[in-house]
Amino acid sequence: MLDVIGLTPDDEELYRCLVQLTVASVDELAERLDRPRAVILGGLDALRAKGLVVPAGPEPDAPLRPLAPDIPLGAALLRRQEALEAARAAVTQLTEEYRAGMRRHNADHLVEVITGAQVLRERLRDLQNGARTEVLWFCRANPLAMNGEDNLEEFDALARGVRYRAIYEREMLLEPGALEDVDRGVRAGEQARVLDRLPVRLAIVDGTTAVCPLVPDRGSGEPSAAVIGRSQLLDALIALFESHWLMATPVRSAALPVDDGGGYRPDADETRLLSLFVAGVPDKSIASQLGVSRRTVQRRLADLMAVAGVDTRPGLAFQAARRGWI
Repeated sequence: MLDVIGLTPDDEELYRCLVQLTVASVDELAERLDRPRAVILGGLDALRAKGLVVPAGPEPDAPLRPLAPDIPLGAALLRRQEALEAARAAVTQLTEEYRAGMRRHNADHLVEVITGAQVLRERLRDLQNGARTEVLWFCRANPLAMNGEDNLEEFDALARGVRYRAIYEREMLLEPGALEDVDRGVRAGEQARVLDRLPVRLAIVDGTTAVCPLVPDRGSGEPSAAVIGRSQLLDALIALFESHWLMATPVRSAALPVDDGGGYRPDADETRLLSLFVAGVPDKSIASQLGVSRRTVQRRLADLMAVAGVDTRPGLAFQAARRGWI
């Protein structure tokens, strides 16, 4: 098991035996493991070199005792992880260089069609793991390959400074747990907005690659998607995203209260309520998401209208945006 960090199975068995005995002589180890004394001596030399075994006393023939493995083996494991991470990054870069080269010499490689939910999911994960600057999402209801709570790669990318802009379809916010997933992403740094309808499902990474689902495969019924490289088609998809971004309503995290400059600070529940309200979510669905009654939603909206100094719902939406409440 530990051979990946330089400890052979025989060395590991010898070390485990010494750990069980706490202190043991060479002869005791040879008898316990039923190995020749010379083999035991060779194994102990290997363990000493790795900082895992020391004499239990100053005498030349003193018995041996094990040392804790976390420091010497932990350092080896860390070096192994760093090497694997560097190799993964190199493979990602070489793969992109390969695809870019194929696109330059063969127009057929401008669009790659992939089939299968698992294949699509892995491609989205690989693209996010290799993202350097920005990821754009059109998030429609009923995702084909990856639910919001499964997209752990987004949080890793956000942590290393990648910008995320996501536009959510209003219907998606009505799905169980969807609002909490969006709120978790916003708190991690995602910029989120909402629209009533989105034209397609779409992901764009670093302005160089887009993934756009197609119709299900006729034979298997599995989802299929087009992976689009640098081209006028990609430019058009980026422009499509930006035009919808300008029209979409921002979504604030309930954990990030705001001040309108006049002393009023919406609390967490009011911030979430306003985000759903301005996004056009019906009162009944807002009540379901917040775990309150429809009458409570209507009362809270009326209270916010009074604070904003308006007597209509469109007026509340305008004032909420103007005052930075959402």
